[in-house]
Amino acid sequence: MNTDNTLTILLADDDADDRELFVEAVKETDERLRCIAVEDGQAAIQYLSDPTNALPDYIFLDLRMPRMSGRTCLQMIKSDERVKHIPVIIYTTSDYVEDSKDVMGVGATHFITKPDNPEEIYYILSMILNEKWT
Repeated sequence: MNTDNTLTILLADDDADDRELFVEAVKETDERLRCIAVEDGQAAIQYLSDPTNALPDYIFLDLRMPRMSGRTCLQMIKSDERVKHIPVIIYTTSDYVEDSKDVMGVGATHFITKPDNPEEIYYILSMILNEKWT
């Protein structure tokens, strides 16, 4: 966790509208939240690999992205000593139980099917981040 009482979320999602909706929901959830949004798993790994970037407190990954899937990105995160402790939440349009079981087995902390509206995103963020605030 950052020392200035903020939490940082790294979001990797190839859908620009979904990224925008998520970032707006983060801003509405708590002023102590900061969101860094990237367009895919490869960009997330690049961000996490750069030692000049502060590590996020949470990582949200879409499952199906071009260049590098959320699953592959999750595997890389969990195999990296420097970042494997960061909770990774799969945030996807998939609602397949098999996908959920698969990524939980790889090390995901939560599996969330993307909601359709900002209020649901706000609720999800509040529930997950409450684990960190308390």
